[in-house]
Amino acid sequence: MNPMQREYFRQKLIRWRTELMAESSETLQRIKDDSLAEPDLSDRATLETDRSLELRTRDRERKLVSKIDAALLRIEDGSYGFCEVTAEPIGLRRLEARPIATLSLEAQERHERHERTHRDD
Repeated sequence: MNPMQREYFRQKLIRWRTELMAESSETLQRIKDDSLAEPDLSDRATLETDRSLELRTRDRERKLVSKIDAALLRIEDGSYGFCEVTAEPIGLRRLEARPIATLSLEAQERHERHERTHRDD
């Protein structure tokens, strides 16, 4: 991967992280502003369900932010774009689709097959 490509992915990851952090801040503000003091029980239940779903989504995004941070560190140390298992380059199309990828497509497929076959153990 050439320096221009690395910078492209670095900028893409930074933008993605910024978007996730902004959404997280909006959620926190909305939770602070919303009141659970709804007089109607069904309205309160709906609000609690919506809030629970939103918090689960934000938790997944929090984990995604840590993966983005790890990818940015890999860009800095020069290991970005290389498979953690095979040490071979990860295809640019795969990185474009999933910039936080740590495995090549082949290694990811092997990993998923292994998980499926050992899931019932």
